[in-house]
Amino acid sequence: MSVFMDLNIISSNDKNRLRSIVETAAHLGYSTVAINYVVEPQQKKQEIPKPQNVSDVLDKFPVVQGKSSPVKVLNRLTIIASDASHFRPTNEYKSFDLVAVYPKTEKLFHAACMTFDVDIICIAVAEKQPFHFKRAPVNGAIDRGVFFETCYAAAIRDTTMRRYTIANAIMLLYCMVNMTLLGPYDIANLGLLFSLSEGDAKAAVSTNCRSVLLHGETRATASGVVYTTKKPKTPQKQEEESPISKKAKTELA
Repeated sequence: MSVFMDLNIISSNDKNRLRSIVETAAHLGYSTVAINYVVEPQQKKQEIPKPQNVSDVLDKFPVVQGKSSPVKVLNRLTIIASDASHFRPTNEYKSFDLVAVYPKTEKLFHAACMTFDVDIICIAVAEKQPFHFKRAPVNGAIDRGVFFETCYAAAIRDTTMRRYTIANAIMLLYCMVNMTLLGPYDIANLGLLFSLSEGDAKAAVSTNCRSVLLHGETRATASGVVYTTKKPKTPQKQEEESPISKKAKTELA
């Protein structure tokens, strides 16, 4: 059975609210969640917070739906960086299980992909990007084992944000893979963006294609009434036949 995780549960000083979110995540089947502490050094001059003790948030760890084990709760730090000085790994970073960066400029995005010691690079997919993603840094991050994060919450709430989310996610995907050939599940997911149902999207790369092949065979065989196949060659000795047999075959041909 797959293990599902939500690594972006925004931290809150309201422990009851945070507890409720973690319990809901466990009820939905998430085996692991990460409480995300977001820091924006430039505007708020925030210092790196100390992650809460999980036992202070949860008196009892809820059991994951469909499993017998309790939910696992991690701590995550996300730095919103608009200048290189905003991301300076310190010993405080080591207090977190995961470290993420949200680069606001192209230069910082390149640095995050190639040099920053992070686990996650956040992408603001719900707004127009001030720069274009480039293949070299994106692939550099992939080679280093760094992952990109796109948040879907804004796309649910607003139509304009939904358009930006889809456009930016596809732009990032262009840099990651050879877009001339995608896997069948990736194509089926694209079908959902074209307002196809889940069944129709899967049919577009499976049963519909099989129907095309059958239609092609039907077209080549007179609507399926006549079907021809090439007879395999037989050994030389078996090909020796009497003149009468050859004459009969000629007349039947």
